[in-house]
Amino acid sequence: MESRNNKFVGGNRYSGPRTPKEDKMEMIFGLRPIIEAMLAGKVLEKIFVQKGARNANVDELLDLAKKHDVPVASVPIEKLNNLTRKNHQGAVALISAITYMPLDEIVTSLFEKGKSPLLLILDRITDVRNFGSIARNAECMGVDAIVIPSRGGAQINADAIKTSAGALHLVPVCREPNLKNTIDYLKDYGVQIVACTEKTEHNLTDNTVDFVGPTAIIMGSEEDGISPEYLKRADAKLRIPLLGQIGSLNVSVATGIILYEAMSHRLRESGYSNLNTFEPR
Repeated sequence: MESRNNKFVGGNRYSGPRTPKEDKMEMIFGLRPIIEAMLAGKVLEKIFVQKGARNANVDELLDLAKKHDVPVASVPIEKLNNLTRKNHQGAVALISAITYMPLDEIVTSLFEKGKSPLLLILDRITDVRNFGSIARNAECMGVDAIVIPSRGGAQINADAIKTSAGALHLVPVCREPNLKNTIDYLKDYGVQIVACTEKTEHNLTDNTVDFVGPTAIIMGSEEDGISPEYLKRADAKLRIPLLGQIGSLNVSVATGIILYEAMSHRLRESGYSNLNTFEPR
């Protein structure tokens, strides 16, 4: 796998540093405007619909949201009134700060180019700044795509983009409606699933996993780690050994550590013996 250090750039996706965008999360309010926005291809982060509202427009909105995998929350009218003082007609949508990419197209394209995908799957990472930091780690360590669930994750807003130092405009983000099905799809495609979890006896430092092949690394939520249904689908489980009395690391720090290990394997395989200067063997 090619290094994305500025000295050694390979492939077509990364073309050097870009100016980070710090767009505020804009809103659309009103049933018809939200419907028309989805029909026009506008990417929405989330839709809030007044609890109990039911009519033809609401039904059409809900059908479109399901079709486009846009999360919908049923909320009391007070929530909508807090979001905007304008006439929202029972619905407010947040416009996404990024464009989500289809995972199957990314994986297929990487294999067609003879590359070994390195993917990062985030299971219910809810803290916006953690998410931004993780995205920054992912971009620096050569991750090809970040996979998140449609529901239960942090909103990708201006804070997330700022914390990521613009990485969320560089690394493709794929929003998947069902991570279980996504993991099964990747396994069928020959991608090994590696879970970073304290619920194992295998240490990251034991070198029991080869990260050079197609790999997807799963990181779990800040509260309770990786969901059991995803853990049992993992081909390998690794923990980061700790010497202190605190039993766990911040998820963004843990992500940086395991991604560095994956990057190290891949750089050595590609012929660079000195990871500090990227000097070839």
